[in-house]
Amino acid sequence: MRTLASVEDLRAAIQAWRRAAERIAFVPTMGDLHAGHLALVRHARSRAPRVVVSVFVNPTQFGPGEDFEAYPRTLESDASQLAQEGVDLLFAPEVETLYPGGTEATTQIDVPQVSRGLCDDFRPGHFAGVATVVARLFNLVQPDVAVFGEKDYQQLAVIRRMVRDLCWPIGIDGVPTVREADGLAMSSRNRYLDAAERARAPLLYQTLCKVAAAVREGQRDYRELEREAMEKLAAAGFQPEYVAIRHAQTLQALETGQRPARVLAAARLGRARLIDNVGL
Repeated sequence: MRTLASVEDLRAAIQAWRRAAERIAFVPTMGDLHAGHLALVRHARSRAPRVVVSVFVNPTQFGPGEDFEAYPRTLESDASQLAQEGVDLLFAPEVETLYPGGTEATTQIDVPQVSRGLCDDFRPGHFAGVATVVARLFNLVQPDVAVFGEKDYQQLAVIRRMVRDLCWPIGIDGVPTVREADGLAMSSRNRYLDAAERARAPLLYQTLCKVAAAVREGQRDYRELEREAMEKLAAAGFQPEYVAIRHAQTLQALETGQRPARVLAAARLGRARLIDNVGL
């Protein structure tokens, strides 16, 4: 596996593969890799003979007071895991490489509709930062397919919409959430949970599963189901931000009987902000 940090070296590697007519699959990450990330890498390997993974903690998707400085940076361990998975190229640029003019005055991409509401209500500007950095990485890597996890479901919807609207010839694959044995969605931020919080954390997934089951069983007062789920989480010591039953593609409020649908939630538990979702 090659580890590159410069745009020039990356482009040279990509051009060589393109001249050989080799397909490229791409997995963008912020590093601190766990089994969920490795599932994305394995999916990418099934989709193309060349696999590129990026590790970049993107400053433009962090808001004031968020954990940009504290976010785990474990490049040596990440590289070792990726090499074992047979990744062809690890791209690990510095901030100045992707934002040569600085982050404050940089061109940004805003994706309407799907980036509004839900997490955006609590992390304003987050998805503009995500779309901006992913667009830059797509322009550099020029993948045939890019792979994202379904845990960050609103992010996945934003990327799909951006690619569609900008007419990029890139397939976007979503991979089901990888979970711990007790159901907690794997996340780098789970390390912020203390022992007591970690024991409570699976309740988020359990609550979403119960909401989904209620809808399947015929309950159609979606707003009441959302309210009850929020109350249950709050009673268990969470600080719930939202529980929402939404259309799976547009992320707009769901009308009775619409499909496909998704139940999404975000809640704080101690220092950790947990997000999760389940399909209907």
